[in-house]
Amino acid sequence: MNDQPRIRVLIVDDHPMVAEGIEAILESYEDLQVVGTLSSGRELIEKLADFNPDVVLLDLNMPDIGGLSATEMVLERTPEMRIVILSMHDSPEYISTALSHGARGYILKDVPTEEIRTAITAVMAGQTYLCTGATASLKPSTADGREPLTQREQTILLQLASGKSNKEVALTLDISVRTVETHRKNIKRKLGISSTAGLTRYALEHGVLQGTGARL
Repeated sequence: MNDQPRIRVLIVDDHPMVAEGIEAILESYEDLQVVGTLSSGRELIEKLADFNPDVVLLDLNMPDIGGLSATEMVLERTPEMRIVILSMHDSPEYISTALSHGARGYILKDVPTEEIRTAITAVMAGQTYLCTGATASLKPSTADGREPLTQREQTILLQLASGKSNKEVALTLDISVRTVETHRKNIKRKLGISSTAGLTRYALEHGVLQGTGARL
């Protein structure tokens, strides 16, 4: 008899048939327990503590609060939460953005049943898991060799380059100051820029300040 506690999994997908299908699949494994299914990112934010999962399987495209924003908001409150994105999108932009927001894994909805379980056990072991299709699509650098900014980082760069402080950016985007500081650090690292003046100059040279800013 296996005395190991079962891995508690919460499924979040706005398509009931998809969520029920995944639940039926996962419940067939003795080491997994589906503690609930939710249909939106907002529900996840509001009810996460009630379910106390080990792993969240999260759809990317949902009404109201999408998977990326939900990932960011969950990890602000529960940094140790393991989130695996379950999506039909295999484009590099989706995958790299999900990982940059803190997701521990990315699997496509058409993967074999066993691969979903593999992803769950991998992130439980502290690893990052990408399914084969996602790995094949992921291109980690831009044409000039730099790691690309995520949409959220572009938005924050626009705010910072406009002269806003970390606190003002946090209030504008409804995120914590700590999260802004983390994004700011990542932006500087990716662009190879060490100062705020440098960020402003980069934004001017690349037309960032002339745009409206990218939104999640």
